[in-house]
Amino acid sequence: MSMIARRTLLLACMAPMLGAPAVGHTQTLPSELTQALPGAGLLGQMRFRYWGFDVYDASLWALPGFGAAAFDAHPVALELRYLRDFDLADIVDRSLKEMRRLATPSAEQEQRWRAEIQRVLSSVKKGDRLLGLHRPGQGATFWLNGQARGDIRDAEFARLFFGIWLSPRTSEPALRQALLGKAAP
Repeated sequence: MSMIARRTLLLACMAPMLGAPAVGHTQTLPSELTQALPGAGLLGQMRFRYWGFDVYDASLWALPGFGAAAFDAHPVALELRYLRDFDLADIVDRSLKEMRRLATPSAEQEQRWRAEIQRVLSSVKKGDRLLGLHRPGQGATFWLNGQARGDIRDAEFARLFFGIWLSPRTSEPALRQALLGKAAP
């Protein structure tokens, strides 16, 4: 077997572990963003898998000039198309756990953020589409299946929430690389 054939086979075998390109995504700006983030383009996308289970297809939308090193200084939209059901309590707990990896919020902040996430998000079913818009210095706006869910007007919350996927200290560096339009390591 040639070296190229071996590498191709190795990459094909590794793809389920690393994730895969998101399936069924369009490169057209989601309708919710036509006014909120006009001129944005698809930066990157990937199917996120955890322990072999498909979790969601993720896509990142950004304006020209976006810089990954200062992701929190740019408006970006993260779209998650869920491939399984999740209870709101699990979404809240996992979000806060991942945000704690990036900073140490006070107990009061965490309690406030928990209430805010519960207010704007909900349990999701397979096929649901969550879209979050990071508004630097202001907070975040969320839509579920094209319906506005609300704003969280807290810049630190937004920075840490979007940092779950975009921070260099994310727990999922291959997903980050794919969202940023770079080859997975």
